[in-house]
Amino acid sequence: MLRDILIGAVPPVALVGWRHVTISLLAGVVTFIWHPRMERLHTPILIFDAAGLGLFSVSGTQKALAFGANPLVAALLGMLTGIGGGMLRDVLVGEIPTVLRKDLYALAALAGAGVVVAGPLLHLPPTAATTGGAALCFAIRLVAIRRGWALPTADRLR
Repeated sequence: MLRDILIGAVPPVALVGWRHVTISLLAGVVTFIWHPRMERLHTPILIFDAAGLGLFSVSGTQKALAFGANPLVAALLGMLTGIGGGMLRDVLVGEIPTVLRKDLYALAALAGAGVVVAGPLLHLPPTAATTGGAALCFAIRLVAIRRGWALPTADRLR
């Protein structure tokens, strides 16, 4: 929604119609009721989260480009689209957002968004750039989770 407001796409798509709100509410209720069972699904949830990060970052980049944003701004807005929901979720449950920890999260989203904005410069078909961007983001996130890759933190920089 923040991306839509920043690019002038008002009202945000999430507030138009009943489907988006209904699906979000149902997902919240299911998670609330089955929370203990959800803990056992930690790995599949991380995989779906990585897929969602890739899809949201490339779709956010495409929308920003469609509304006339320059490539750098479009990539940053795509990254914001990918990480924004997770940040809000973490804040609402009282956790430090994933993006503010050392995980390769925002960087993966930015890499995927970068492929989308580089696509026209490399004369790639839009579908190839979008698929490649989502796949790159997904792959970076999965490899980072699997191998424990992390960004340096301030205490390790000394």
